[in-house]
Amino acid sequence: MTAERERRRTEEPWRVGVLFSCSGPLALIEQTQLKGTLLAIDEINEAGGIDGREVVPVIYDPGSDDASFAAHAQRLMLDDQVSCIFGCYASSSRKAVLPVVERLDGLLWYPTLYEGFENSANVVYTGAAPNQNSLALCDYLLGRHGQRFFFVGSDYVYPRESNRVMRAFIETGGGEVVGEAYVPLNATRHDFVPIVRQLRQAAPDIVFSTVVGQATTFFYQCFAEAGLDSATMPIASLTTSETEVRAMGHDVARGHLTAASYFQGVAGSSNSDFLARFRKRFGDREPANMCAEAAYFQMHLFSRALAAAGTMESDVLRTCLADLELEAPQGPVRMASGSGHARLWTRIGRVDDAGEFEIIAEAGGPTPADPYLVSHGRNPTA
Repeated sequence: MTAERERRRTEEPWRVGVLFSCSGPLALIEQTQLKGTLLAIDEINEAGGIDGREVVPVIYDPGSDDASFAAHAQRLMLDDQVSCIFGCYASSSRKAVLPVVERLDGLLWYPTLYEGFENSANVVYTGAAPNQNSLALCDYLLGRHGQRFFFVGSDYVYPRESNRVMRAFIETGGGEVVGEAYVPLNATRHDFVPIVRQLRQAAPDIVFSTVVGQATTFFYQCFAEAGLDSATMPIASLTTSETEVRAMGHDVARGHLTAASYFQGVAGSSNSDFLARFRKRFGDREPANMCAEAAYFQMHLFSRALAAAGTMESDVLRTCLADLELEAPQGPVRMASGSGHARLWTRIGRVDDAGEFEIIAEAGGPTPADPYLVSHGRNPTA
């Protein structure tokens, strides 16, 4: 190889794939993940890139369609020659992309809470597993709000599997599930009218919601318009973030609960600095959330792993990622050796009068992921 060819090779950018929906029913939340990803890329490049080479995203919009996620993932890896893909919100889209990255030996960096019971060598999981959010939320609700739960979810793999796990937690803790209902992913306000009617009749102590995307706003609005009250029947969720609260209106969201690794109200300079940069890039009115934060810090994890590896080869990157730690906006996070999952913080927030999540319970440190729930010990929050 001539010196000129070697110079061109070493100056070529690091190209990465980015797959988040900017259209369709999940665009409301996936666009925040795109923003977190792009902010981190900006920061990496402004700091000189990785080994002097900038990171360049190759971005496609799958339109909230699982088949399009799979098709774009294959296009990225075969046509665009990209081996690392940052993307997916819904578990169904992750599962659509999974065979592609496994067959072509790429890496999917997945910044979303999920239902667990998966551990692919070709996925980096930076969102919460059930023991990092569901378990603590269940304990909190049983101890403070009652024993009778009603499940409401979007009709796809994550809500159904998450509800299966939550049901086991509830019943082990002495509670019961008194009802369960599902709506289409593209549900409208009308789809929630009969569900609200069921809630009135069943009168549960808690509504556990795994509704996602734009439909979340319709559910909470319909709930409030029916005169149901968060003081006596709170909606507790793993998927309702600051973004959905802004969309539905803080008066509608007031008093409802979410368990997550990150809220905007997390104390510390890492988070305040992150929020300042996020708002400078996207506007003062743009809220950050758990999904944007995970998308942001996973890109910085990638940057550190790539700096150590010096190559985009999946096997080498995976080795360099093991036990890697960084100071994320949520607090210190660390990748586990061998599992591809991150140690994350466990927090519970309640929406206040201003539409912000007041953190009402949190663990004393990051919680190791246990995707297969091998340990069923309780993880109490303070």
